[in-house]
Amino acid sequence: MSLVDRAKNICLTPNTEWPVIAAEPVSPGPLVTGYVVPLAAIGAVAGFIGGSIVGTSLPFIGTYRVPFMTGLVLAVFKICMAVVGVFILSFIIKALAPTFGAEQNSSQALKVAVYSYTPAWIAGVLQIVPLLGIFAIFAAFYGIYLLYLGLPSLMKCPPDKTVGYTAVVVLCAIVLTVVLAGIGAMFAGAGLLGARALGAGGLGTTPPQSSEVQFDKNSPMGKLQSLGNKLDESTKKMEAAQKSGDEKAQAAAAFEGLGALLGGGNRVDPIAIDQIKTFVPANFAGLTKTSSSAEKTGIAGIMVSKAEATYGDAAGKRVTLEISDTGGVSGLVAFAGWTGMEGEKEDENGSEKTEKVNGRIVHERISKNGGNNEFGIVVGDRFVIASTGKGVSTDDLKAAVSGLDLSKLESMKDVGVKK
Repeated sequence: MSLVDRAKNICLTPNTEWPVIAAEPVSPGPLVTGYVVPLAAIGAVAGFIGGSIVGTSLPFIGTYRVPFMTGLVLAVFKICMAVVGVFILSFIIKALAPTFGAEQNSSQALKVAVYSYTPAWIAGVLQIVPLLGIFAIFAAFYGIYLLYLGLPSLMKCPPDKTVGYTAVVVLCAIVLTVVLAGIGAMFAGAGLLGARALGAGGLGTTPPQSSEVQFDKNSPMGKLQSLGNKLDESTKKMEAAQKSGDEKAQAAAAFEGLGALLGGGNRVDPIAIDQIKTFVPANFAGLTKTSSSAEKTGIAGIMVSKAEATYGDAAGKRVTLEISDTGGVSGLVAFAGWTGMEGEKEDENGSEKTEKVNGRIVHERISKNGGNNEFGIVVGDRFVIASTGKGVSTDDLKAAVSGLDLSKLESMKDVGVKK
């Protein structure tokens, strides 16, 4: 069935379309490339047109347009996050199935996730006029209705448990949306998605050795091209697993593909908590440690680890230090580094700046009203050191972070990386 017919049928006649979808064999690769990407591209392209070409009218300011290259890369990022989103949501649907008396079926869960997003993706066209984008929320509500109809049909959920199943999945989807939107906002707001790097001749290329253009492997486009090749390999594994009928192999291949995407082309296992907590000192910014903790969390192949400590004194000064190994999602951090993220803003509450210094992303925030000051740095495109202080200046935080063994931490950037 064509993409247009499927999208029309699932939106207009879902009661009769879900049983048809349930009976169809599915391969993750074609479903993503033939349905998810084209529909997700509607909103991405519309958002690019609305934000970078049409622009948004702001009172007393005029029309604001997102820089062209920023909008273009953000559009690509949105499509990638749409793919990530449907896979994670399908894992959630499958994982929750036994709780609500449903069947654990990876293929059916993926179809439920994909086709329930259809109205939201189509409504993305409204972003051509930015102020109309708010109406897309109605499409999101209709997507919830489609989910409600699809769960019993595809996951064999008992009718009396469908409402609860739907509600929990929707809550998880909301959290997922917020997380992905936060990642996008981080890149778009603080980093401008590397507009300078991509738009000012930051791309190095080598002569093409085949019909496909080959980029310098150390350039932003070269790194993205390498990521694309890794994802293509994962897609082939998913298709092979689908043909074999081995659900465990399908799930493993899907996790591998998701891990490759979030890991920047590699599967990355973060360092153990016993290792990362050694970088947390007993004293920091002139203050004594009062508490500390360490953890390693996530799902198979997509793990992160973190060590955290709080410091203080009798005068009321307080500092929190976090050292995180982004591990399984280090590709997102590396993406910011590849594109040379940079941004700066100031208002009546304080100033904030993100820039790249000596090859490292650095972020600092200075409060003007006695609030928290912040200083953070990304080491090895993987490790994030963040310090927040009350009664401690940003300069003091910066000096304290510089006093950590950053070189040793950076030397561990390839630990746990599985090519």
